[in-house]
Amino acid sequence: MKNVDDLIDSAAELAERGLSKGEIADELNVSRETASWLVERGGGSEGAETAGTTASADIHVDWSALGRDSTRLGYAASAMADLLAKQGEAVDLTVGIEKAGAPLATAVADRLDTDLGTYAPAKHQWEEGDIDEHGGGFSRNFAAIRNRDCYVVDDIITSGTTMRESIDAIREQGGEPVACVVLVDKMGYDEIDGVPVYSLVDVVRVDREE
Repeated sequence: MKNVDDLIDSAAELAERGLSKGEIADELNVSRETASWLVERGGGSEGAETAGTTASADIHVDWSALGRDSTRLGYAASAMADLLAKQGEAVDLTVGIEKAGAPLATAVADRLDTDLGTYAPAKHQWEEGDIDEHGGGFSRNFAAIRNRDCYVVDDIITSGTTMRESIDAIREQGGEPVACVVLVDKMGYDEIDGVPVYSLVDVVRVDREE
């Protein structure tokens, strides 16, 4: 996708397929507010309900050139694993935040020789209003937290809400997040709730006054 019109078309298509606003935000790598704005502009099925919605400044990140090729994805995961390696060898679990963080976490876990867990955040059920803080959950098809130290992997930090939710969910299960790693951090976090955050790319928005 090269421009906003492409994003609007994609948001409309995803809305017609029945995806929630939270899932659309996840698919397009934008904030929930931006996803609502895009759906409205695209005439999605809920456009009338979001009339008057405005989107604050946001940055769309398209990393599909990595995601569609397993070799390139593996190279990116190796770099992410290298960022985590400084934490030592005691960690034996890597948790990927679904959806896009899961394949990255799989490759990172392979390189760090850890077990693999996945977490589905509450935003996947989000439409309008506040997110249910207990709407997320861990998949039973993967490793359980079981009071273990772990790494947390996702593709992009947009606001930090999803990463913070994931950290809280891990701690509720008795685990301890040692570090988080992402491809792109739009906010430039050094840490979230006391957990170090590493990223391959930090985005810094420069607003110039004329």
